[in-house]
Amino acid sequence: MMPGVDMVMHLQMPPSVPAFIAKLWKMVENPDTDGLISWSEGGTSFCIKNQSEFARSLLPYYYKHSNMASFVRQLNMYDFHKVLSVEAGALKGEKEEMEFAHSYFTQGQEQKLEQIKRKVTSARTSAGFKQQFLPSLSSEKVNEVLTEVGQLKERQEDLDGRLEVMKTENEALWGEVISLRQRHSKQQKIVNKLIQFLVALVQPRGRKRPFQPRMSGVTLAIEDTGV
Repeated sequence: MMPGVDMVMHLQMPPSVPAFIAKLWKMVENPDTDGLISWSEGGTSFCIKNQSEFARSLLPYYYKHSNMASFVRQLNMYDFHKVLSVEAGALKGEKEEMEFAHSYFTQGQEQKLEQIKRKVTSARTSAGFKQQFLPSLSSEKVNEVLTEVGQLKERQEDLDGRLEVMKTENEALWGEVISLRQRHSKQQKIVNKLIQFLVALVQPRGRKRPFQPRMSGVTLAIEDTGV
């Protein structure tokens, strides 16, 4: 467990505050994680300073997954928006810092959190028109269906997180394969050079030079004596 996380995780929140928002507040409030996520200077927004390390080290403690894309989608569902970088004149780069803000998510204003609600989907706006064509459903049944949908969504997000982890591991394996191939290629070149060197050593020397007898003078002398 990261320093201070255990203590912050047990802070009590009103039941009317959505679980995602309660965990987000505790995460931003924790001073031990300021290196990864913290309030902005004015306290009206929060900054994520290292996306990959934040997803790997901090998200699993609060949301039981390490899927950064899923975390950002949840922020959007609760109507958080990215803050424009004044210095750059554009949104901060995806690979660097990310800053998010919400009118009811302000440092020192914990009592406003229960006003943060999930955005209403467009499907609900046409519910009144469709109601006359649909059989009436009890609120109990509707709540049951919504609960099941929420559970399916959480499972889907969990699967997304696992797929992301598998993708990262797969990329690491491919990197090792490429490294092994490069080593094998270098070793093959060294072996080929050694073979060439050994072949050159065992080949008979002087084959290409014409044979010149060194005893020719002695032979001629013998022949002359015989005469």
